Amino acid sequence: MRIVIAGGHGQIALRLERLLAARGDEAAGIIRNPGQSDDLRAVGAEPVVLDLESATVDEVAEALRGADAAVFAAGAGPDSGTARKDTVDRGAAVLFADAAERAGVRRYVVVSSMGADPDHAGDEVFDVYLRAKGEADADVRSRAALDWTILRPGMLTNDAGTGQVLLAASTGRGPVPRDDVAAALVELLDTPATAGLTLELISGNVPLTVAVKDIAGN
Repeated sequence: MRIVIAGGHGQIALRLERLLAARGDEAAGIIRNPGQSDDLRAVGAEPVVLDLESATVDEVAEALRGADAAVFAAGAGPDSGTARKDTVDRGAAVLFADAAERAGVRRYVVVSSMGADPDHAGDEVFDVYLRAKGEADADVRSRAALDWTILRPGMLTNDAGTGQVLLAASTGRGPVPRDDVAAALVELLDTPATAGLTLELISGNVPLTVAVKDIAGN
């Protein structure tokens, strides 16, 4: 498969790219900063330099042309203000979905956030972030032209992955290693029957492959 990943230099994206490349898939990561290109090449991914805050739909669609799947894993980052929550966490996600439709890429997986909700109240930066992610998720879920899956991980850690998770429509709060989030994305990409599902992911006691098979098509 060829998978194009928005936010290609993110911590989850780099792990995902490494996993995909290791099994022989083509991973392409969209990055804004060309100085990050070598980091992507080091994990076996192709860097695609494109700024999702200023690119046109046609430019992004060209980057997606010929892909088997698209993964939106971009984010404004914890140090960004409220304006970039809207332009990246919402705006870039909508743009990437528009481009996937235009390029004819049906399989579309989103890395969202637990608690994402377009009606989330509050004016703090994290409130704005959850609202932006919720608005982006709602936009993706409205698109009949995409076979979408939305993954909402719990509190992200850099602990080594265990491959043991809880994956469900609602899991409750909990931590999850970024390693396991990346591995879950691979399993979701390999399981088309997870299309149409919004899933939460935390550490648990079910092997990841079993968890994805159990939830597929529900």
